[in-house]
Amino acid sequence: MSESMGDLVACEDVLMFVNAAITSTGQREFHHYAGDQRLSLAFLHEYMLANYRELYAAALALNINDHNAVLIVRNLLVYASEVPLERRRAEGRLIAARLRLLPPQRVLRMFRDLRQVGLNNRRTRAIIQEWMASRPDPAFDAVKYRGVVKDVVRHAHLSPPGGGVTRGELGAFLFAPHSRRAFRTPMFETWRRAHYEQAALYDLPYTVAEGFAAKHGIPRKVFLERIEPRMTRLERLRLQESARGHKAGAVAADLSGMPLTRLATYVLSLSLDDRVERRDELTGALRAAALRAAGSLAGRWGRVTAVLDDSFSTTGSGQKRRRPLAVALACHHLLRALASDYTPLWLSGRADELLLYPFGPSPLGERILDALDTGPERLVVVSDGWDNAPPGLAAEVLRVWRTRLDPHRRVAITHLNPVYDADDFDVRRLAPTVPTAGIRDAEDLPTLVELARFAEGRVGLDDIRAYLDERVALFTGSGR
Repeated sequence: MSESMGDLVACEDVLMFVNAAITSTGQREFHHYAGDQRLSLAFLHEYMLANYRELYAAALALNINDHNAVLIVRNLLVYASEVPLERRRAEGRLIAARLRLLPPQRVLRMFRDLRQVGLNNRRTRAIIQEWMASRPDPAFDAVKYRGVVKDVVRHAHLSPPGGGVTRGELGAFLFAPHSRRAFRTPMFETWRRAHYEQAALYDLPYTVAEGFAAKHGIPRKVFLERIEPRMTRLERLRLQESARGHKAGAVAADLSGMPLTRLATYVLSLSLDDRVERRDELTGALRAAALRAAGSLAGRWGRVTAVLDDSFSTTGSGQKRRRPLAVALACHHLLRALASDYTPLWLSGRADELLLYPFGPSPLGERILDALDTGPERLVVVSDGWDNAPPGLAAEVLRVWRTRLDPHRRVAITHLNPVYDADDFDVRRLAPTVPTAGIRDAEDLPTLVELARFAEGRVGLDDIRAYLDERVALFTGSGR
């Protein structure tokens, strides 16, 4: 009995951590301050590292967010002195695979943090060297992230990279850039010429060119028009959002290949008048992004009803503006693509999803009753779980449904929560009888619905281990 109880606790701990690693970024949420989030998340990482290190490392193969992926990698590297060699090698494969997916600025900042804690062993230097060598354009990285690359190279004693960097020039560029009259590495030479030649700055990364443009006194409108081909999709989106109301300095956002959740965030950042004016364009882009995300699963989920939260708490915070509402909007479009017969029910009762904005209480219980009346094969609830109109009704409705009306689980019910609850070290749940999983990006919805089945208590620790082993093998390529 003690072993089965221990397995049950371990299952709950692993699922709790995965939910946190998917949803929490240590930033302020509607109901919790940033300090609460960071403290709660730090405790979970320390707890998992100390008690379930192998499962903790395996989380790198799941759809966790970048913030938590960096924390896991950092902890695995810092606390590795007593780990057996074979496990360190397995962790090294996971770390290398995850680092290749992370934004380079996050990886470089983490490497610099390792210097601050005094970690500079052979294993760490090898991981840094391997990552730096794998970068497609190390000269571009050196120019765009010059300060942090300089710290990392000094700390890890890196040998000169290839990839178009002339031998010996990386050190000169990082540590004594003005000691050379010319560089043979094209990107370094462009950076040097940009100090006195305006035309050269338009061949630099946008964030670097911006500083040179200010130095040369180039008008903002002229600079943006000429630098636009060098901008990433995310840079265009950020400029578009910041330039609303200043049409002269705006840069058109490219919606054609934008990921679904990011596109939903962009749509909600627009004024209601802009959304009405661009209705066809925005709706078409959202539906196209949803079909790309659905892939081969499009139309294969049968009858689906969704309860979607657009209450006032989906406002989010200053750091995560309308993020919960954006996730719900993106899930709405993805579920429409997945289902053969789809019914959306927003908490506010509104039917025009393009004109959504956070408003009103959270009558989750009433909407779940309405959803069950539609006779779905699958019910998906996307909400932060704060049921307050009246409080507790959703839990009671789901309890009665599961225990009295549908004990054989003919209707598959899943709750997806985009908000981490710092007080409970988990995402807030609607009812013990309904599985809950954290969600950050709607694109992960099909995978998370599968993962949520572990939260129903009908599978054990061995099943979770087998699932994680499979994901790790696919993630690292060892299962090919």
